[in-house]
This record gives sequence, C-alpha cells and structure tokens, in this order.
Amino acid sequence: MGWSPDVTEVKSWNEWDTLRHVIVGRADDCHIPPPEPALDAKVPEDSDMRGQWGRRPQETIDRANELLDGFAKQLQDRGVRVDRPTPFDFSKPAETPDWKTESSFGCMPPRDVLLTVGHEILEATMSYRCRWFEYLCYRDLLQQYYNEDPKMRHEAAPKPRLTDADYHPDYLSDKIGEAKRLEWAAAKHFVTTEEEPLFDAADVLRFGRDLVVQHGFTTNLKGIDWLQRHFPDHRVHTVNFPGDPYPIHIDATFTPIRPGLIMNNPQRRLPQDQRAMFERNGWEIVDAAQPAHNAPPPLCYSSTWLSMNVLVLDPKTVCVEKSEVYQADQLDKLGVEVVPVDLRDAYAFGGGLHCCTADVYRDGDCEDYFPKM
Repeated sequence: MGWSPDVTEVKSWNEWDTLRHVIVGRADDCHIPPPEPALDAKVPEDSDMRGQWGRRPQETIDRANELLDGFAKQLQDRGVRVDRPTPFDFSKPAETPDWKTESSFGCMPPRDVLLTVGHEILEATMSYRCRWFEYLCYRDLLQQYYNEDPKMRHEAAPKPRLTDADYHPDYLSDKIGEAKRLEWAAAKHFVTTEEEPLFDAADVLRFGRDLVVQHGFTTNLKGIDWLQRHFPDHRVHTVNFPGDPYPIHIDATFTPIRPGLIMNNPQRRLPQDQRAMFERNGWEIVDAAQPAHNAPPPLCYSSTWLSMNVLVLDPKTVCVEKSEVYQADQLDKLGVEVVPVDLRDAYAFGGGLHCCTADVYRDGDCEDYFPKM
C-alpha cells in the first residue's frame, strides 16, 4: 500500500526519494538574536549583522511569508501535503538557570531543528541559546503525527545546558581574520567544545542506512557520537570541509541529488580521505555551479552558496531558487527537471529551500547505498 494524503505516516530515509509530505517554515515575528557565543562566531566579521539585534522590519517579514506561502502552494499544487509550524512570541527572553538571552529567533528553517530518520522525527539539541525553545513551534504537528501514526517515534535529544563551557572563548573576538579561521577549521578547532553533545539537524544528511554528519560550529564530536548511539543500526560518518571559515550546516556545502550524484561546494571540497567512501561505491561528486550573486541579501547570516541549497522532489525533479540560474543550468545538464522557486528575499530568515523545509514522508525504504565499506 502506497502513500495516501488522507493517512498520516512518518517515513523518510534519504534526501531524494519522492517527497509526499513536508513542513514549510514561517517568517512570523523573526528576530535578529542578541549577541551570544555561538552566534558571534557565526556572523562574518564584515557582515552588516554585527552589533544588530531585534525584531526584523515588518515589511521584510511580510515579504518572506509571501514567498514561503508561495513555495508551500507550489508544493501543494504538485500533490505534496504541506504543514506549517505555530510561531510563539519570539520577542520574549529565553532563560534557564544558567543563562538568559533577550529574544529567540524564529521558525523559518525547520530543517535545523527536526531530523526525520525512517519513522522517527528527532528534535536536535541546538547549539544557540536563542534557539533553545524553537522546538515548541513544531510540537503541535509532532503530537498530531504521533496520534495519527502508530509507528511514528517522536524523540528529543538531551537538552544541553549551553553554559560558557560549551564554547571556546578565542572565537569571541570580532577580529580573528579569515586566515586564522581557515587555519582553525583545518585543525578542527571550532567554537563548540566537547563539554556535552551538540548537534543541529541541518548538519545531517541521510543516505538510507548511512548518516553523513558535518563536524563544525553547530555539531561537535560528542553530538555525532550521540547520534551513533541513538541510531545503532545506522553507520554514522563524520565529515568536515576545511575551506569553510564558518562551518555551519552541511546543506550549502554537500548536496545529494540522486543515488550516485552529489554536488560539492568548490570552495569547501570534501577532503580526499573522506571522499573514498563515496568513490569506492560509485558516487560522483561534482563541483556545484557558481552562485548567481556576489553577496547575500541584507541582514542575512548565510553565504552566497545558498544557491546549492535545493530541495529534491524526486530523483529527476529539484526545486532551485529562481534567480540561481547557473545552478539551474547545471542541474538541467545533469538530466534533472528544475522547478524555479522565488525565495531569495526570505534567505535572511534562516536559509534556502532545503533549510525552510523538513521531510515528513518520502517514498522508498532503507537501502544500503554504500555496500563496499
């Protein structure tokens, strides 16, 4: 029996099988968060984000929601079931016995928070204090799925304390310089320490029985070890990309399109020793096309490489941001139907097409795409 829009089922084993049910984020009440250790390390030193925080202008929120609503409708028109999160008041301070920050962030990028592996949806730890309570935006949906699907597992990783011990203090300077950042990235010296398990869901790519996880600013080795213990039937592989001075989330760096094909950011290539697993099993890793833009939109954390932050609808169909003409042309030449989506004015709220979605159901079962290990 196949998927039915009238029956809720949680199931997604990879990044490319036919998408049937998805969560698309919202931009409501999104805030630029106040300074904090994890955030300060992420904001580029020449960014217009430095020193700014507070609620984003309403006209930009309205524009982002217009685009997100349009994307949701495009998916629905293609037969995909779309659910949306429930924002809370992000202007309220987030506080625990260990720390307080003056606002939360938002709920545009569910991919950061929610990891679907098979019949399970796992809430990530998160490594930013301003994102501590973000999971609450999705709880109504997860409770609904749990009530309607007897096979669904709703799990939450242990909430970290996020004290100052979780962060290396040498990253707190705003004058580190890119050369030093690249040196630290090559040495795998990131802002997060190994005090406790930390991971964002957007650092994880799903390849059937294999999970590929980026070690960087938002996911530490203890977080990757926790994922291996939590998914004992999976093989969990640690990757890193030395060319990235701000290594946060894998989906603007390493993007599977279909079985056997991955796009890799040419400025952040996977090291040769880590490529072996893919090459031994017949996977082709190609350099992604150059972005169409020389700079990110105003007040945006992300790099121009959101060009390769695409959403695969099935192995022959991929959503690409409509202004990213070079990425669209590359995928077209690789035999992929490109669906253009207008989303650039929403980038600043949490990312691109992959970021603003989270899988609930894709066709297909758990397969072994790396039999030669």
